[in-house]
Amino acid sequence: MKHNQGHFPSRAIQITQKKPSWRTEQEIQALCNVLQVVDSYRNYTESLQLLLAKVMRFERFGRRRVILKKGQRGSSFYFIYVGTVAVTEDEDGSSAFLDPRPTLLHRGSCFGEMGLLNTGTRRATVVCFEDTEFLVVDREDFLANKLDEEVQKDAESRFKFFRKLDLFQSWSDEKLWQLVTLGKIEKYSYGQLIEKDFVESSFVMLICKGSCEVLRLIDLQTSPYYYKWIWQHLELIDDRPLGTHLNETNPVMRFREFQIKSYPLQDFSCLKLLHLQESWKQQETSFNKTIKTSGDSLPKLLGPKIKSKHAQSIQCPMVNTQFGELPKEAVVGAYMKIHTVEEGEIVGFHQAFLPESRRDMRPLILVSLGTELIRLRKEKFYEMIDEETREKLLRSDIEYPSDDDMCQRLLKENSWNIFRKDLVRLLVEPRKIPPFTPVGPKKKSIYKPKSLILDLCSVNKKVKPHHPIFMASQKYLPPLRIVQAISAPRHKIQELLPQYKNAGVFL
Repeated sequence: MKHNQGHFPSRAIQITQKKPSWRTEQEIQALCNVLQVVDSYRNYTESLQLLLAKVMRFERFGRRRVILKKGQRGSSFYFIYVGTVAVTEDEDGSSAFLDPRPTLLHRGSCFGEMGLLNTGTRRATVVCFEDTEFLVVDREDFLANKLDEEVQKDAESRFKFFRKLDLFQSWSDEKLWQLVTLGKIEKYSYGQLIEKDFVESSFVMLICKGSCEVLRLIDLQTSPYYYKWIWQHLELIDDRPLGTHLNETNPVMRFREFQIKSYPLQDFSCLKLLHLQESWKQQETSFNKTIKTSGDSLPKLLGPKIKSKHAQSIQCPMVNTQFGELPKEAVVGAYMKIHTVEEGEIVGFHQAFLPESRRDMRPLILVSLGTELIRLRKEKFYEMIDEETREKLLRSDIEYPSDDDMCQRLLKENSWNIFRKDLVRLLVEPRKIPPFTPVGPKKKSIYKPKSLILDLCSVNKKVKPHHPIFMASQKYLPPLRIVQAISAPRHKIQELLPQYKNAGVFL
């Protein structure tokens, strides 16, 4: 079936227009395949997905159309295929268009399910925020095909999960069933984004199965450790003392800089003559020959002729930071893993019970490692918790590391990875045998490993390599280039490890 600019396919609409008993197994399976893009539909079991595909119908409504009205008895269950709806507390839904931050449900969400399982009235109004397409399951078809039994099994599994958690041991069964009605199980594959910022999210999430990672996007230029680290490595290119870049100059470096400026040309040839005279006297040799005073022929103990090096500024665009200037290319960010949330843990209430002045409001990202979770609206969840549950949540809250600590960890890991690669390259250099690579057509790909590496060795070069750049959006700030590693100017590994004089040989 072909999709028309994201809308529900016309062939699928024809299937939904048939009575449930007239739909063939092939048509039900085809409809089920089309609905895999709807996240809330995909969260159900396969058997329940097929039953829903058998009975659902298609509807399209315009902006401001009220779908569910507060106080009325529920008669249908809705999946959003395209569009957005708003959830409000008034009867006509008009407050959604006046509220600067309305509660919205987008493509892939569903609503109205629990209204088919009980005889109660709707507790909120749902209105179309824009032109929206729905897949609708009516109460008659819902009960006739025993869908209520399948949904009840799903609710019972959520109840059992809540009951086994220590967090809810003091809750009564009645209160726990109220919690069951507030959310349902959602499934996320490995690497799938769950929340862009769960600190400001309006939901808390309980992990039923699997695990997920908490990530933080750090802007490296905001760390003084990163600023010093960059200039310490660029010093190998620039030949300038570190003190010309850092606000606090090292006294030793200031003294060396003073020495160089005081002696624009230092020639140690006279020391060489004194050394040769003493050695010839010991050998009873007359000093009557012409001597070439070349700096390169000096005794090793004295070293070569030393000439002062004038500071040469790095010729590249600079950016002002709170610590000083940085090359524009070095203004990058990185995603850092700071915590893993395991099965049975809750995430999203981060420091909610602390005073606002003490809260850590940095944006935090939640990414799935293969996860099933239950999402609950914060205000409803906080209304239900008692003092004992509150104390348990406070004890389980985690204090995440600062951005500067994460930056230091990133650079230490980066330095270790660079050293490890250099060492491996040194040891295997004599055994350079080209690996066998099967000949085949080259696949065109947007991703290139070099695109996620910041190369400080090329900041002074006019010709830049052409790689795609990955940018991440920031709240109230310009997008930030993302890197995974930094390749910096460095000494040869033979200088760091003199015992490895010959590559591949241990001494």
